Amino acid sequence: MDLQLTNKVALITGSTAGIGLAIARRLAAEGAEIILTGRTEARLQEAQAAILAETPGATVRGVAVDFSRSEQVDYLLIQIPTVDILVNNVGIFEPKPFAEIPDEDWLRFFEVNVLSGVRLSRQYFPLMLKKDWGRILFISSESGLQIPEEMIHYGTTKTAQLAVARGLAELTKGTQVTVNSVLPGPTASEGVEEFIQKMSAEGKSKEDAEREFFQNARPSSLLQRFATTDEVANMVAYLASPLASATNGASVRVDGGVIRSIG
Repeated sequence: MDLQLTNKVALITGSTAGIGLAIARRLAAEGAEIILTGRTEARLQEAQAAILAETPGATVRGVAVDFSRSEQVDYLLIQIPTVDILVNNVGIFEPKPFAEIPDEDWLRFFEVNVLSGVRLSRQYFPLMLKKDWGRILFISSESGLQIPEEMIHYGTTKTAQLAVARGLAELTKGTQVTVNSVLPGPTASEGVEEFIQKMSAEGKSKEDAEREFFQNARPSSLLQRFATTDEVANMVAYLASPLASATNGASVRVDGGVIRSIG
């Protein structure tokens, strides 16, 4: 299927690994011009090389940015003044008991997980409306609907992303701009791989560790395995394309059926 993304300029935040890199790879394969972001030049170069190895003719560049620092986000906006597709993927997470989460952690999580997308959208969204085409996607999480007791601050930021995305979508009436959220479930990204390796080091096989996770932590999963980053990226690529023109203001799940709801 041709997703009609040739020459569209796509900025994907947090795109040197995991879901972000998978999205960048998928959009590059569809002909989009890719702008990567990461915290170090070394990681950006590695990601760029990975994309070019798969899609030799791709146009890929990167900007080093720490999304917890507003001045670095300002620099990114100067370097990249306009885009066709914005994928707000950058995010942090950390299991921690609620009573032990200080204000500093709450503020840091909102700075990276929520305000990063707000700051970028504040510049790019009006420009998309002006040219009457654009796509903004927030990579939220099933944790935004089912707040995990071990990461209440993380889940709260993911709920906030859903609210921002829906609010922006309300401003697109009658245009060819769409704003949607994607809700991955447990996904085999870097953090999950580290978790599985830790469990394996404790004497469990990777298969047993994964099976135990879904039995105890995500028993409602219908998939009963970690989704791949490519499975999430496939959905994002479709929603970023002109083919998804009738999908707007939606929270689209790629959660393996973890969320027990028909609404």
